[in-house]
Amino acid sequence: MATIEAYTTRAGEKRYRVRYRTPDRSQTDKRGFRTKRDAEAFAATVEVSKLRGEYVAPGLARVTVGEWCETWYAGKTRLKATTRERYRGLLDLHVLPTWRTVPIGDVTHADVVAWVAKVAAARTRDDGTAMVSQAGKALRVLSQALKLAVRDGRLSRNPCEGVEAPRTAGKPRRYLNAGQVEKLAQAAHDAGETPDPAARLTRRACALFLAYCGPRWGEMAALRVCDVDFLRRRVSIDRNVVEVDGGRLEWTTPKTHERRTVPIPRFLVDELAGVVEGRAPDDLLFPTPRGAVMRNRGARVRWFDRAVVAAGLPAGLTPHELRHTSASLAVSAGANVKSVQRMLGHKSAAMTLDVYADLFDDDLEAVADRLDEIAAKARTVTLDAGQSRQSVGKMWARRGSGESENRPQLAPVQVKGGSE
Repeated sequence: MATIEAYTTRAGEKRYRVRYRTPDRSQTDKRGFRTKRDAEAFAATVEVSKLRGEYVAPGLARVTVGEWCETWYAGKTRLKATTRERYRGLLDLHVLPTWRTVPIGDVTHADVVAWVAKVAAARTRDDGTAMVSQAGKALRVLSQALKLAVRDGRLSRNPCEGVEAPRTAGKPRRYLNAGQVEKLAQAAHDAGETPDPAARLTRRACALFLAYCGPRWGEMAALRVCDVDFLRRRVSIDRNVVEVDGGRLEWTTPKTHERRTVPIPRFLVDELAGVVEGRAPDDLLFPTPRGAVMRNRGARVRWFDRAVVAAGLPAGLTPHELRHTSASLAVSAGANVKSVQRMLGHKSAAMTLDVYADLFDDDLEAVADRLDEIAAKARTVTLDAGQSRQSVGKMWARRGSGESENRPQLAPVQVKGGSE
């Protein structure tokens, strides 16, 4: 059991010290309590935490949030470079400015709630909108770091647990129809800075490929000629290229680490055949006019944004939105959710439904129509069977009552022979 004793500081003030034993039976103490009641409350907390197996030595929780976040971040070696950059930005912009010098043992649930609300209410420099989505992302980063502290025995519980991230008003998705995609592709053909015919064909095929096959930009930019199977009309997506550290290219696997094969419409196979004519198998499928990797930012400046304007499409349309268009066109062509998941490279069909649930609304109407057909057929069969049973019943009822209606009439039989 813990013991409580009073002592006097050098300044002559009365304080209380709690002496207690840790689970390993070593003795320690905590001093500085202003009232005996505070000391008793702490002692009770210690005893309860030992009984529950949740005791944490005070020294382990003295590491600051800043120090611990760096430890956590250093261990994230398996993350893709873009994800690590995103985490680094969240730490530097939102987490560390508030929590850098705070010991992890002093972080409370209420403090985290207040911090999330403060980040969500902050305004961006560009358009003055609230950083609601940033607040949720920063909360997840801090929660992951403190979750590691719980696993390491430095905290008994994660103070971020139960903190609700603010809801964000998601942007409505924009889906292009086939006619708009064709306008965009033709505008891309005409919108580049170079009149080189090969570059024009590449830009046109690139726009069509993004809209009908649904790859991420990095997956498209990493494709090589040998990845296309023109006979089977398939393309193998097993690489991804992204810009990191201010422009350095990093070649990795696709986002979910899942390699996949995507079908190509027949008309697009013909377009790609014209693009790859004269190229070697290891050449990039969609290079810049100089043969380099087609980077997202550069492509938008040089031809994509111009093509969007020239085609009369919604302002601000991005290449990634063509991925949404791909899902829409696939669903309208009859693809089910599993097919769309495999085409887009989502981790699960549940994720596809979460993202594109609105595209499957028409399926509900089709289900209702089909149920109508099944029910109508069942009613018809039941009605016919009932009428048949009724007719048979009536027939047997007439026979039982001796009715002669509809029976054949037999002539009298005369027997010859014998005495008269």
